[in-house]
Amino acid sequence: MPNLLAMSFEGELAPSFSLHCLNAGRKLPDGWGLGYYPAGEPSAAVLKEPAPPQHSMRSQLALSWEQVESNLFMLHIRHATWGALSDANTQPFSRTWGRRDWMMAHAGSLDRKPEDVPGPFEPVGSTDTEAIFCMLLNRFVERGWRSLADVDLDVLLTWCNELNEIGELTLCLTDGRDLLVHADRRGVPMWLGQLTPPYDKIAFGDADLDVDLTKRGAKSRKGVIACTEALTPRDDGDAARAVSWAQLAPGQLMVIREGAVIAERAASGALQTPRNLWRPARSEPKRFDVTHRTVYRYKKPVERSTHLIRLKPVHDALQQVLSHELHISIPHLKRDYDDVFGNAVSRLNIETPFDEMVIESKSVVEVLDVDPLGMRPLRVRSTIPLVWMPWQRQVLDPFLLPPELPETELDELAEYAMSFVKRNDYDLLDTLLDINDSIFREYKYIQGETNLDTSAFDVYCNRRGVCQDFTNLMICLARLLGVPARYACGYIYTGPKNANQRQGEATHAWVQLYLPQVGWKGFDPTNGILTQTDHVRTAVGRNYLDATPTSGTIFVGGGGETLSVEVRVEPSQR
Repeated sequence: MPNLLAMSFEGELAPSFSLHCLNAGRKLPDGWGLGYYPAGEPSAAVLKEPAPPQHSMRSQLALSWEQVESNLFMLHIRHATWGALSDANTQPFSRTWGRRDWMMAHAGSLDRKPEDVPGPFEPVGSTDTEAIFCMLLNRFVERGWRSLADVDLDVLLTWCNELNEIGELTLCLTDGRDLLVHADRRGVPMWLGQLTPPYDKIAFGDADLDVDLTKRGAKSRKGVIACTEALTPRDDGDAARAVSWAQLAPGQLMVIREGAVIAERAASGALQTPRNLWRPARSEPKRFDVTHRTVYRYKKPVERSTHLIRLKPVHDALQQVLSHELHISIPHLKRDYDDVFGNAVSRLNIETPFDEMVIESKSVVEVLDVDPLGMRPLRVRSTIPLVWMPWQRQVLDPFLLPPELPETELDELAEYAMSFVKRNDYDLLDTLLDINDSIFREYKYIQGETNLDTSAFDVYCNRRGVCQDFTNLMICLARLLGVPARYACGYIYTGPKNANQRQGEATHAWVQLYLPQVGWKGFDPTNGILTQTDHVRTAVGRNYLDATPTSGTIFVGGGGETLSVEVRVEPSQR
């Protein structure tokens, strides 16, 4: 049986905790306690029960009370105690500091209590855990650290090492937003379970405890589960696939926020986390030969049709078109113009019957976007929510409206988007980089399972798709946060032996987001990167239809249509 369990999710869940250890015929624990933060409030609620009877009423609250809903939970089951069996000696413990309730629970035991540190916090009971808790809070007060986000983790790790010299120190500490986990260096293990959607039913446990995350309704929530014992998936659920367990290294310290690890420390120093990889290194300009060949075939001749072609790459300060040729295999009348989004468009009128049409575009492009984050620090309106002037909003409105989805779906997507905001302290750029990276790492690139009608909510629920789907999802999330977003179409150079070569053999899609006093910046959630010198832009718009490379209308003739597209992006020798 685990005696310490803590969970953090990217949104609120209402798990069910079944304490089988209180069933008839079982050896009863000395006590148990469950702490959580209702409705995301900074005030904690704690259910405690020293010397519990069999089938106690409080344990039934943990099993079925619908009010036990939060994005942070801490459960402790006690088998030995310092002192009497009382509420004062039952974990988790709670104290108020920095206008929020803190909670702490501890597995193992110290050889002796730590020395007192002067400050406002004093233990009420007699446990070593409460003494550790008060000592840490008094040191936080001394340094003016009012939240875990303020804490210097290197200093805290030093304190943990000192405490570990006098006993076991597997502990969980939370301020209601962040969850800090420390793995003991002397033998008490700490396991970390990564919860990854999609799933319909998640339940895990052992002979003494069951945790069902979806008994009161399933939501696509990412999460992290810290536990002194890896729990077993239940056979009738998705836990075996959706939860992966790994044991923390002795002495490892980790901070979790909104269901994701945001910082780590170990005895050897800082560990690499995804956040360290968000910002790209500076690159050198690149020149590409781009060939895009599209072939339309019809069972019956097309006698009259019109076509729109957006295959000429963008020419601006970050991308130079050195040459461009467009070849159409059918006689036609052509008119070139710039559409309302600034895309170079060729409109074809064809009145010559055909059953096959070949459209081939050849371009030489030099990409100069060597440092996509080389702009000045975003000092003005760099936090969410953004505030737009009325005339700005009038221009940006087409890029601020989310797709027309049922209100319940938009509500869930908005809550999902806000989890990134909270995880990144409302910082605009970090939030957008986190969304970009998370879609890349947590969503599977699978061809053939989606189509043009697949909605952003479908992608969010199923966690799979192609570049178009991931682009649509990120556009929706950004717009729900008030960040203007548009669909960008073009090409990506992946190299001849890259695992993503299939993306380089077709048109590619990504997102452009409008950052205040910076302008449009490209984010590629399919690859988890910012667009740089490997991306060639051809068109932008509100959605795919505004930026599609080729489209048309058949007025007379035609029949069954087949379409083949071949794209080559290669380093130019010119």
